[in-house]
Amino acid sequence: METITTLLRKRLSKERGTIKKGWGGKLPVALIYPNYYTLGMSNLGFQAIYGILNDNNKIVAERVFLPEMEELSIYKATKTSLLSLESQMPLTKFHILAFSISFENDYLNMLSILDLSNIPLLSKDRQVGYPLIMAGGATTFMNPEPIADFIDCFLIGEGEVILEKFFDVYMGLQLYELKKQDALEVLARDVSGVYCPSLFHVEYNSQGWISSFEPLLPSLPAKVEVVKNMPFKGPLLRSRIVTPLTEFSDTILVELNRGCGYSCRFCAAGYFYRPPRILEKETLIESLKDILTENIRLGLVSPSISDVPGIEDITSFIIENGGSFSASSMRADSLTEGLVENLKKSGQKTITIAPETGSERLRRVINKKITNEDVINAVILISKMGFFHIKLYIMIGLPTEKREDIKSIVNLVKLIRHNIVKESRQRKRIGRIRLSVNCFIPKPFTPFQWLPMDTIESLKEKQRFLNKALLKEGGVSAGFDIPKWSYIQTLLSVGDRRVGRMLLTTYKNGGNWKQALRSSDVNPDFFVYRDKDINERLPWDFIDNKIKKSFLQEEYKLALSSIESPGCNVGNCTRCGVCN
Repeated sequence: METITTLLRKRLSKERGTIKKGWGGKLPVALIYPNYYTLGMSNLGFQAIYGILNDNNKIVAERVFLPEMEELSIYKATKTSLLSLESQMPLTKFHILAFSISFENDYLNMLSILDLSNIPLLSKDRQVGYPLIMAGGATTFMNPEPIADFIDCFLIGEGEVILEKFFDVYMGLQLYELKKQDALEVLARDVSGVYCPSLFHVEYNSQGWISSFEPLLPSLPAKVEVVKNMPFKGPLLRSRIVTPLTEFSDTILVELNRGCGYSCRFCAAGYFYRPPRILEKETLIESLKDILTENIRLGLVSPSISDVPGIEDITSFIIENGGSFSASSMRADSLTEGLVENLKKSGQKTITIAPETGSERLRRVINKKITNEDVINAVILISKMGFFHIKLYIMIGLPTEKREDIKSIVNLVKLIRHNIVKESRQRKRIGRIRLSVNCFIPKPFTPFQWLPMDTIESLKEKQRFLNKALLKEGGVSAGFDIPKWSYIQTLLSVGDRRVGRMLLTTYKNGGNWKQALRSSDVNPDFFVYRDKDINERLPWDFIDNKIKKSFLQEEYKLALSSIESPGCNVGNCTRCGVCN
C-alpha cells in the first residue's frame, strides 16, 4: 500500500506553478477546498486566493482537499491526521485554517475535514491549542448562518481586498498570541467584512422568525459591511497552478469581468457582486499577453463571455498568438459570428446558452430579457458556422410556473432541433442538444429570497413529463437535478443557525439527511417551503452589501406581475442603492 505522502508527492509532481516556501518566520495558513482535488483545482477563486496569500512574503499557504477514496482508506487504516499537499504537514500545525466554500453541498465535507484533522467541530469547543478556523467564498458571502457554529470568523467580501487588511491586522498586532475570543473581538472591530458569529446573539419569536440579531459588544457594528474591489482596475484573477488532473486540464483560468448587469431575479451573482465591473479591452489583452508566455490554453471566466466588451478582438488575439481558449455560457442575444468562429478555431465542440425556460412570460418573471427569437437566431448562427453541440440551461420550479410553461420547454427544444437539422443538412454530422435541467433554488439577496422552493413531488412530476417528451426527439438528451438534494441545498442556502444543528446531526449519522431532518426540533419545511413575510428579518440581513431591501421588494412584486425591469446602468442609476 502506498503511503499518503507518496500519493501527495505524485500529485505535486504533475503540477506547474506550485508555490513552496520554508516555514521559518512565516505565518502558516492551510487553504482548504472542501471537495476533491480535481474540483478544487478547477475553481478559479480557490486558485486565486492561493496566489494572493503566497504573494505575501510573511505567509506560507498550503492547500488541503477532501481525500478521495484511496487516500481516505489509507488515512483511516494508518490513523493519520489529514495532511497539507505542499509539505504534508498535519492541519493542527497551522495557525489558520481557511476554508474556501463555493457550494452549500460541501458543508458536510467541511466537517469531515475538521474531523479527519482531529479538530473539534464546534467553534465553542476549540479554545486553546487549535488553529483559527475561518471561511470565505460565494456561499458565505450570501448566508453564513447555517455553518456559524463551526466557524470562528468569516470574511464577507472579495478576497484580493479583504485578505490584505485581515492579515495586516492579524500579524501586525500578533493576534495569534491572544486568546481566540480576544483576537476575534479585535478582528471584528478593526477589519471591515469580518464576521465572528460568537460575537452576535440571535433570538427567535413564537412564529420561529428571527426577532433579534445583535452584537454582544457595543464596539461592534450591527451590520457587517461587504468588502469589494472598487474601483476595479485589475490585475486579472487567474489560476496559478496548471495540472492535467482537473476538469480544465493544463488550462489557466482567467477572470475577464466581475458581476452581471442583466439583473435576472433568480441569480445571486447578479446582485451580490454589484456593481458589474469590466476592464478595458486593452488592459485585458496586455494581461493575456503575459499569460500566453506561460501557457497556451486559457479558460475564460465570465457570467456571459459574449457580453465582454471587445470579446472578438480578445479571442482573436489569443488565437493569433498561438493560444486557444474555452468559454462557458453565452447570452443568446449577444453571440456574434466572430466569436463563434474563434470558438471553432479553438476546438470548442459545445456552445452553451441559457434560455432558462421555453416561456417568454416566465422569462419576464425572472427578468431574463431574451426571447425565443433570440434563442433561435443564436442556434441558426451556431449551426451555420460549423459542427457544434448545443447545451441548454433550463430551470423548473420557478415562481408562478404553470403547466404551459413546462410544455413550452419541449416546444422550444423541438424548434431548436428543427433549425439545427435545417442549417446542418450540407454536413454529414449534426450536433446534438443537451439539456441541463435544474431546480429553482431561492437565494439570499435576490428578489426571490422570500419565495419557497417547489415541492419535491411537483419537481419529480415535471421531470418525468420532460424526460418522456424529450425521449421522442432524436438528437436530444437531458440531465436532471435530484429534487431531494435541491431541497437540502435550499435548506442550507436560506436557513439560519438552527439548520447548523441539522447539519451536525447529519454528519454524526453518516450523512443521513432523512434521519436528521426527521429528528429535528425545527421542521425543515419552515425554511424550504414557506413564503416568507416581505418585512421579516432574514438570517442574512446583518450583511450590508449596499442593496436596498426596498429595491428587492419592488423587484419581487414586479416578478409576480410578470413585468421586466431595466438592468444595471452603472453610475447613472440609484434604484438598487449600490451606486448611490
